[in-house]
Amino acid sequence: MAGTNSERIMLAEGPAIILVEPQLGENIGMVARAMANFGLVELRLVNPRDGWPSDKARAAAAKADHVIDGTVVFDTLEEAIADLNFVYATTARHRDGFKPVRSPVTAAETLRTRFRSGEKTGVLFGREKSGLSNEDVALADEIVTFPVNPAFASLNIAQAVLLMSYEWMKSGMDDVHAVPFDAPEQPAATKEQVIGMFEHLEEALEVRNYFHPPHKKAKMIENLRAVFSRRAFTGPEIHVVRGVISSLDRYARSGQRLPAAMNESEARAADDDERDA
Repeated sequence: MAGTNSERIMLAEGPAIILVEPQLGENIGMVARAMANFGLVELRLVNPRDGWPSDKARAAAAKADHVIDGTVVFDTLEEAIADLNFVYATTARHRDGFKPVRSPVTAAETLRTRFRSGEKTGVLFGREKSGLSNEDVALADEIVTFPVNPAFASLNIAQAVLLMSYEWMKSGMDDVHAVPFDAPEQPAATKEQVIGMFEHLEEALEVRNYFHPPHKKAKMIENLRAVFSRRAFTGPEIHVVRGVISSLDRYARSGQRLPAAMNESEARAADDDERDA
């Protein structure tokens, strides 16, 4: 599958993801996939409606089998969090009570700090239809809520897990602006290469009577060069463009091969023939 590499180290750490009374196996599988994307591995289910294990969940997990295989089922939320030291509850709704409310960034940083100190942590996610109950939230230490459209705040459970998992991954990065790979280094084109490309293009256009009427040729060349010099070309890019021009040199637009050499009147006649075809 695209993006997977069995030869790379599999990240498997962080807080437990706890789904309270999840309904659809497909959603559980997509949660497992989101967790695996960002290095989380411990999935706990509280009284899943359709039971466990689930073929639908495994299929939707898209090869996140290590998460599916390690999933543990509990009868109650109290049992699911009994061994944890600190728990967040996710919700998009305002809750009455005395729980501190944190952003995903703050929550992830807190989870990372506690993880590094050896504590066991978890994040609660509620039912697809109704989310977490007030009783569920009461068992958590703090609340984490996502900045969403206030008029459309409901998130799919897998989306919510993915957002939290992403913040968890970011909290462990030395540089949040870093990327996993870069574009290959390419040498900048020399002015000789650029001018050569200009001349090559202009020759290919000349044989097709592009510069018409003749008295506008100088300005048309000026405009062409202005367009093609708006950005700095690399050497390989010049090679690509000149390959395209060479193809124009060899073939008429109808697909017929042009003679190796053609004077201006012959080129104009060939162009006229193509227009009439």
